[in-house]
Amino acid sequence: MEYHTLKNGIKLIYEHRQGEITSLCIGFNAGALEEQNRFNFGTAHALEHLVSKGTCCRTENEINAEFDDIFGFENAMTNYPYTIYYGTCLSRDMQRALELYSDILMNPSFPQYGFKEEMDIIMEELKEWHGDMYQYCEDMLFKNCFRNRRIKEIIIGSEKDIKLVTLEDIKNFYKCFYTPDNCVISFSSSLDFELVCKLVEQYFGSWNTESNCSISYETYEKNISGIYKGNLESFEGAKIQYVFDIGGLSNEEFKALLLFNDAFGQGTSSLLFQEIRTKNAAAYEIGSYIKNERGIKLLSINMGTSAGKVDKSICIINTIIDNITSKMDYFKEKDIEKLARRVRLKRELKLERSIQLCKELTTYELMYGDYRKLYEETENLQGISQQDIYDVIKKVIKEPSIQILN
Repeated sequence: MEYHTLKNGIKLIYEHRQGEITSLCIGFNAGALEEQNRFNFGTAHALEHLVSKGTCCRTENEINAEFDDIFGFENAMTNYPYTIYYGTCLSRDMQRALELYSDILMNPSFPQYGFKEEMDIIMEELKEWHGDMYQYCEDMLFKNCFRNRRIKEIIIGSEKDIKLVTLEDIKNFYKCFYTPDNCVISFSSSLDFELVCKLVEQYFGSWNTESNCSISYETYEKNISGIYKGNLESFEGAKIQYVFDIGGLSNEEFKALLLFNDAFGQGTSSLLFQEIRTKNAAAYEIGSYIKNERGIKLLSINMGTSAGKVDKSICIINTIIDNITSKMDYFKEKDIEKLARRVRLKRELKLERSIQLCKELTTYELMYGDYRKLYEETENLQGISQQDIYDVIKKVIKEPSIQILN
């Protein structure tokens, strides 16, 4: 693993990996969080769409044709804390890939022509977004259990928000946050590190835009505990989501949470799966997940069941929570090594794909200022004690916000 900072502030992360392909990810601390109190919601996501509408050198059609010619896979994503652009190409085409991305990200023309049509496309994306029932359940929950945090509104904005976004908003957001000192580029490639540095310097080194806009670090707001209900006439079945606040955990506490979460809700041997599905047949899908990103930081339980089993499912989950917070019988010292091995294995499997590795390296460097945290999170897990896990359970597993959608 190599790390280099260009004179203009761009941070470059590189991992040598044998093979004929190169994966790369270019990211900015320029997600939906940066809109709070400054821009209409949905501006960050709209910018992600608009950067490839044309440059001073290329039309949109030329950009699209080159993407198809260079990349076997490419995409972009706006999240709450960041926006990333990523793809995989043959290593012999990596120079072309960098030149294309540098033109798009450094020289977007933001033409008025096609702006309305692109915003209409985002409106269609919003319909698809609402069509994902798990996502819709989470969106409703965040809206109900927070008053001020940006995550109470969806990343791409509501229909009303999207209609308020202007081309001038997008240009101003770009000027604020698409700057070299706010940019991280990660590579996984067999190409020589010195060559990669030289090519990044060649295509991005002249970028010297400066910004006076600061990254958003929201005032902390805990979730409002309670049960919230929502109904959709066309929806058959039910979704349930719990969230617990995990803000303020130390590095060691977070490691204990990783071990707890694996035993609690990851896989068919997990406590939730065994009690909810195997023993009681109360749900067809059940799991727990950690979101430790800037501006989010929550542990969630997600469940899919039938409308007639909602009350039973919640009763079982609450009983499980009561039991694990009142006694230490569930997490024995002899099980910690096994949990540590499973957590480490899942992390390694996740990073096995070169494009996923690049995405994780970029976003960790953006969010935490240190990509090494990606690896440090799963180091020395066997040193976590039963008491450490119990202490983090007592700290986290309390005062949930619960959304029921049926």
